[in-house]
Amino acid sequence: MSTEPSPGVPYLPPRATAADRAAAGAGATVDVDERRPALQLEDLQVAYAVRGIDRIVLRGVSFSIAPGEAFGLVGESGCGKSTTAYAALRYLPRNGRITSGHIRVDGNDITTFDKEQLRRFRAEEASMVYQDPGSSLNPTIKVGKQLVESFLVLGQSKPDARANALQALNRVQIADPARVMDRYPHQLSGGMLQRVVIAMALACDPKLLVLDEPTTGLDATVEAEVLDLVRTLRNETGAAILLIAHNLGVIRSMCDRVGVMYAGKIVEEGPAAKVFDDPQHPYTVGLLRSLPRQGRRKGQHSLATIPGTLPVLGADLPTCVFIDRCSLASDLCRSQEAPLVDLGGGRTTRCHHPDLIGTMLEAESTRVVVSQGETVLTIAGVSKTFRQAGHSVPALVGIDLSLADGETLGLVGESGSGKSTLAKAILGVHAPDLGGEMTLDQHQLASRIAKRSAADKRAMQIIFQNPDSALNASWTVRRILKRSVRKLTGANSVDSDARVATLADHLRLSPRHLDMKPSQLSGGLKQRVAIARAFAGDPRIVVCDEPTSALDVSVQAAILNLLAELQSEQRTSYVFISHDLGVVRYLADRIAVMYLGRIMEVGSTDDIFGGPHHPYTEALLSAVPSVDGEPSTRIKLEGEIPSPANPPSGCVFHPRCPRRIDGVCNSIEPPIIEASLGHIIRCHIPAEQLRELQQSPASG
Repeated sequence: MSTEPSPGVPYLPPRATAADRAAAGAGATVDVDERRPALQLEDLQVAYAVRGIDRIVLRGVSFSIAPGEAFGLVGESGCGKSTTAYAALRYLPRNGRITSGHIRVDGNDITTFDKEQLRRFRAEEASMVYQDPGSSLNPTIKVGKQLVESFLVLGQSKPDARANALQALNRVQIADPARVMDRYPHQLSGGMLQRVVIAMALACDPKLLVLDEPTTGLDATVEAEVLDLVRTLRNETGAAILLIAHNLGVIRSMCDRVGVMYAGKIVEEGPAAKVFDDPQHPYTVGLLRSLPRQGRRKGQHSLATIPGTLPVLGADLPTCVFIDRCSLASDLCRSQEAPLVDLGGGRTTRCHHPDLIGTMLEAESTRVVVSQGETVLTIAGVSKTFRQAGHSVPALVGIDLSLADGETLGLVGESGSGKSTLAKAILGVHAPDLGGEMTLDQHQLASRIAKRSAADKRAMQIIFQNPDSALNASWTVRRILKRSVRKLTGANSVDSDARVATLADHLRLSPRHLDMKPSQLSGGLKQRVAIARAFAGDPRIVVCDEPTSALDVSVQAAILNLLAELQSEQRTSYVFISHDLGVVRYLADRIAVMYLGRIMEVGSTDDIFGGPHHPYTEALLSAVPSVDGEPSTRIKLEGEIPSPANPPSGCVFHPRCPRRIDGVCNSIEPPIIEASLGHIIRCHIPAEQLRELQQSPASG
């Protein structure tokens, strides 16, 4: 029986009820075969029109997702992942079009749909959750009104729509949904916003749910909660899930199968665990070797990187799409199209030489040695209190830290823990409260940057998370760097040009890159420019605020290697802020764990990951998804971070702590205990008892 609608025949979703079929008439197209894929792409080709010329983006993409199955798409930015997702919903930009192939959702070929059929399909059969929940919601309209609208478009009455909206918030595990309904988006946390967007996406009980980087930018604990929610809802609804993420650990933990995409082609496909444990395509091997996995540290080996860059949009790639970056490329690869090799067990690879993959897996990267020296920065008793609506809001409370010459100090914790406030206090953007003290190279630092000497300003620089907002879009890279050199060093024009050339050489920026504007550069190149600007005046300390969070794993590896090399050569110290604990583990020598403006634990990286842990650190570590599939017990935290304006009594972590001691933790400030030399924990439970608890199979 055909599943494609005919002209003039009513279209019904595959889950149509008997009443729906009766109302539509005997000629309505209905197919109730539950065995067919929820989504099936067949040799899909998509092109974008650029200056009137069609540029190929997808080059014959084929895969299917069964009902209730989760399928992950991975690959570098620009490989076609998001285009595939948008194509699956017929939601391409105006200059994009499907040139050939089929997209079947529950057997219906949506490439044949007219506007009305497409509208009904998007309203009733499929939904999408975007990367940034804030951009998916109207900031001027309350959350409740926007959520209710998701049900109104389905034809429900206002009372029913509101009742279903409240039920939807309960479904995504939001406490007190009536209160949340009455709030604006900016009044909710990132995790709460993502839950609201998921509730909106599930309003129509979709058969297909597309998730495009749904946890990028979220803390480890919030990310784990959102992923738990998606798993639960998937089991409840039986929806097929197409998940796009650059975090391979998320794909491993969430997906049954994975497709590895490069330059618009699926180059490897199979069960997620098997693909990540035993990759069979050179590109998959390159992605996995770029990760700071299995406890690798900067002092042991540099991260492997994939040489070269992705082909330009619409490039002619008649044989193997990966040939220009592949270490296994041969004359055969240059003369014949790469075959699709069936590896058995549902696995395929598109390669001439899968038998040589083992030689790539055995290769090792070079060693990067970073030495440390005397203390360069000391922070003693630093607090910071803001005033909001007439109330005191303590953002930092009694911070004591030090930073050695050539050392990297990692700062971790959930959003709102005080990491960025501490960084800004170090830089002099926020003046600390009276009573605290910061010293740089044994002399006291002025509290505000305006009062600091030129030498002190030059000694401290910052690399921001988003280079787009940090670089002047109307200037060339050369002008950006030259201005920084002159402002920081006072050099003349000739010396500034020489310094810019040196920086470009260190950062592997070509003369061509120097004459381009930021908008003409890739994300990795823009971040290199931001790093070059930070090093323009030979800084003593560089604050790195999430510098790799928006980058692909291969670009991230190159940036981390670069930071390690610059540190080794120039003995620069880093304060490294990140919610990616794998990245922190690779780059940091010591780690400080922050919660509600306080240091809960500080120690060497080996101590922090080896234990014993503060219960909060334990929860953070347990929330991290691993591409290696390491077994771990998830420690779920209760509720959200309390308001710093009204911190809990006793230990500020006790309302969420799974190991709290009633009558003690809720009333008495915890002492600082020394688990080992240099490893301190702020907790009532003795270090050895913490170790025993955390090594127990029933821990958590």
